[in-house]
Amino acid sequence: MREFVFALEYERGTNPVADVLADYPDTSVRSLSCHVTPDSLWRVDHATGPDAALEELERAYETADYFADCLVKDDCGADCEVQVLDRSNGTLVVYTYWERTDVCTSVPHVALEYLGEGLLFETYREGRRYRWRIVLGSDAPIHEFFNALGDEVGECTGIEMLRLTELDPERTHHEPVDSLPDEQRDALHAAVEHGYYETPRRIELSELADLLDVPRSTLSYRLRRAEASLATAFVDEEESLEALAGL
Repeated sequence: MREFVFALEYERGTNPVADVLADYPDTSVRSLSCHVTPDSLWRVDHATGPDAALEELERAYETADYFADCLVKDDCGADCEVQVLDRSNGTLVVYTYWERTDVCTSVPHVALEYLGEGLLFETYREGRRYRWRIVLGSDAPIHEFFNALGDEVGECTGIEMLRLTELDPERTHHEPVDSLPDEQRDALHAAVEHGYYETPRRIELSELADLLDVPRSTLSYRLRRAEASLATAFVDEEESLEALAGL
């Protein structure tokens, strides 16, 4: 088995959920489940953030012309069902379901066409960035899928390949820095080299973004994801050592 990780990035006005997340940087959406058939798609999403953001996010999900993950920019005529399952304590859980028309498509539908059945999907949305993780068979034609997806997303959505790795259940030692995508590793090295993590800082995020010639939001995302990966690997390593000491 392998995991394939990539990200979409939406321009303003092309996706109402992305617009809300961009306006509220402390808000994020993670998928609890995502399922696809040739004729339909349904999923459950878990959003966290301030109440004002969740209120706007709920309205975005219920927008008449929004279908979760549909890549068609114009009205595709699909039938969509949206139901809020939980709305409390900084949490919003939303169920969405839609049936395809002849023009509808989505990331899971393109994956189903090119990669076959038995796929596992995991997504995370923050700002305009929409990260997908797909667990699939080792012989699946990844490049054919990624090229076809690039044709579908259109000009208003950026697409970036982040990682393609083998899932090894016997692997016990993690090398977090080496396992980071090139973009995140380069951002992290630059941040350390130019004193972004020093106290006081020798460089601000906007200055570092200008130096690297990338948008500030993109650099912020890459650093946050790198920091999250390193923190997770650190905790996992600590727990492994504690378990070993207890034997």
